[in-house]
Amino acid sequence: MVEEDPLTVKVDHLKEKPYNKDDDVMKATSFEVISTLREVLRTSSLWKDHVQTYTQHIGDFNYQRLADFGAAISGANKLLCQEVLEELDVYKRLKLTLELVKKEMEISKLQQSIAKAIEEKISGDQRRYLLNEQLKAIKKELGLETDDKTALSAKFRERIESKKDKCPPHVLQVIEEELTKLQLLEASSSEFSVTRNYLDWLTVLPWGNYSDENFDVHHAQKILDEDHYGLSDVKERILEFIAVGKLRGTSQGKIICLSGPPGVGKTSIGRSIARALNRQFYRFSVGGLADVAEIKGHRRTYVGAMPGKMVQCLKSVGTANPLVLIDEIDKLGKGHSGDPASALLELLDPEQNVNFLDHYLDVPIDLSKVLFVCTANVIEMIPNPLLDRMEIIAIAGYITDEKMHIARDYLEKNTRQACGIKPEQSVLFIMYVCLNHLAKGPLAELVRWSE
Repeated sequence: MVEEDPLTVKVDHLKEKPYNKDDDVMKATSFEVISTLREVLRTSSLWKDHVQTYTQHIGDFNYQRLADFGAAISGANKLLCQEVLEELDVYKRLKLTLELVKKEMEISKLQQSIAKAIEEKISGDQRRYLLNEQLKAIKKELGLETDDKTALSAKFRERIESKKDKCPPHVLQVIEEELTKLQLLEASSSEFSVTRNYLDWLTVLPWGNYSDENFDVHHAQKILDEDHYGLSDVKERILEFIAVGKLRGTSQGKIICLSGPPGVGKTSIGRSIARALNRQFYRFSVGGLADVAEIKGHRRTYVGAMPGKMVQCLKSVGTANPLVLIDEIDKLGKGHSGDPASALLELLDPEQNVNFLDHYLDVPIDLSKVLFVCTANVIEMIPNPLLDRMEIIAIAGYITDEKMHIARDYLEKNTRQACGIKPEQSVLFIMYVCLNHLAKGPLAELVRWSE
């Protein structure tokens, strides 16, 4: 225990300056303070509690307490309240208090106007919503308009009606179940949006819609010669492939892999094969791909879920037997999201892609009619399970003489028109570029230099 002398303080009782209670100016100022307080009372319930407390303890009315009370409940900062407290002249104190409560009144009015504007907006929105709902109900009763769910169901049924004979029974069953589910869901629920998007994908796919294949070898030879110069061995392999397809009546079950250095025209050859066979063409690259969901899609439970590349391909081309070019298959990645090579194996293997299962659609899709063409720079980098199922067609680079023919017969005309140069100038330029810059470069460099 510590014993010390207690703290002592000296207090002086301040006395207000004498004033005349019957002074007209003093009365008018106090009445204005009271009037302003009453005005604020109508806008703020918090002030009512303060005023009741004040009226219960004020006793005999006096100007000093009125000034102190007004300043205390005004909500002003401490410095302004301190200024009122230190003022000994009662009239000046009342004037200072009047300024504070006037400011408080303006703030209360502003607050009230903001609250009123928000309330009017909410009321207007609610009224507009109710009127729209009533209008929809009236139109529905009169048969002038159907609701959103009925319109959506009609749209999906109309889509699938033309495909009913070709669509697999298990897909039709899923569509019917989802349409029934759609009618039971509220349009504002998140499950409604998921079901609507799912039905949109199911009904837009080209179930059983195939383009007529053309196995005319002479036609294929003409197209390959139109699009590419040289490459006689490559063209011969492709024509053999088409001839075998003609004998079998189909080209399914084959996976072609075009291998060669960059810029030799692997992608354009794939496009030419599609033209020759009268198939739709679709290309996507798997270089650096490390997520299986890009191939097999996402589960519908995820936000923003989408089907995989193959389902997107079928929707884009509108047929179930396109030619799909898978670019840079030797550069497949591998990460924490699974092994894309295994997913590609299921996609490419003829024994498995008859019932390919996309995670988003969750119904088997027959991809056996799809012709897959892959491209690679180094076949040694392709995973062995994939490589074993491919027919490799090697494409070597072009020699200088072949590049000059390509530049003259395929590129010269378009380039000359684009650059505005004369024919004799373009020939000299092509010879200069081929001999000095592109002796060992890829064909893509020739296109870039010519442009």
